[in-house]
Amino acid sequence: MIEPERLQQIDRTYVLWRGRKLSYFSGCDYYRLSSHPKLVRALATGLKEFGLSVAASRLTTGNHALYGELEQRLARFFKTETAVLVSSGYAANLVAAQALAGQFSHALIDDTAHPSLMDASRFLDCPVLKFAHQSATELDSTVRRCGPGSKLILLTDGMFSRDGSVAPLKEYLKVLPPDALVLLDDAHGAGVLGEKGRGTMEHSGASHRRVIQTITLSKAFGAYGGAILGSRSLRTGVLKRSHLFVGSTPLPLPIVSAALEALRIFETDRTLRSRLFEHTLRVRNALERAGLSLPETPGPIIALSAKQSSAASKLKGALLRARIYPAFIRYPGAPAAGYFRFVISSEHTAAQLENLAGVLIRNAHLVVPVT
Repeated sequence: MIEPERLQQIDRTYVLWRGRKLSYFSGCDYYRLSSHPKLVRALATGLKEFGLSVAASRLTTGNHALYGELEQRLARFFKTETAVLVSSGYAANLVAAQALAGQFSHALIDDTAHPSLMDASRFLDCPVLKFAHQSATELDSTVRRCGPGSKLILLTDGMFSRDGSVAPLKEYLKVLPPDALVLLDDAHGAGVLGEKGRGTMEHSGASHRRVIQTITLSKAFGAYGGAILGSRSLRTGVLKRSHLFVGSTPLPLPIVSAALEALRIFETDRTLRSRLFEHTLRVRNALERAGLSLPETPGPIIALSAKQSSAASKLKGALLRARIYPAFIRYPGAPAAGYFRFVISSEHTAAQLENLAGVLIRNAHLVVPVT
């Protein structure tokens, strides 16, 4: 992988790139909470009050009360029995898998699942079978291949970051045996999907009884860290069996302080999510009216592949002339040649949104939607 160029994010919806200030439609900071003044103050206050680090594992002398407070707040918001705070969203899947190791005969995984789920599946200590992306039909065939009496766990993203589409969770649960579990990486769905922003679980109407939901605090919530949302028995399993959790120094306390403030903002500012979806619909509707048919996905993401390499270069040039950063990325599970991934936020201005839509409409002949 070639190291990407350096970017400095400024003014919430812009970046500095090669000395130019450009509108920024990328990343996963859907509400730009990472630069919200209240979060910045909470971070500074946390540093002053608590210092930077507990410098010890939580299972030795590092179990500061602030960790428990954030876990209780997360469990209450997401309507689960418990939450276990870990160092990152990526680590959340690994820690959960270590806690569950040895309990399953087979692990079934979406073939475009996030790399953290692919890595987590190796900790489960059982054969891993892939099924076609978001296909309940092929999942059914894969379940049958495992044979009667199999003890199964399914691993999938909730909202897929490449295009904003969502796993058919309720269909999966119908196909799976009654005693099967789902490890749901909801890094992108948490804070975005559902009536209250509780993620794919709320969006799909699924119960936590058979689903372990993992989240990150570094996307919709603008802070950092990850969490595993589930039962008390799962929490006990983490504390007893996850070497990654037991042997790690937990999050810096100022970041925990900022994450608590992010939850307060998210729960009290009712306009955040409405603006996010209004902005997303504004751009999508403009593209649809111009004849660029996009898949119906609930996420605030517009994913486009160039028809050929020369078309990608032309669109990059058009975006730069419009003072928009050309968000062309390569990432596991996405088109191998790379694709344009535009992320709408609640904080983009009307002028920025119209500018993006205008460039994409004028260059629609160069791209096709990612499916």
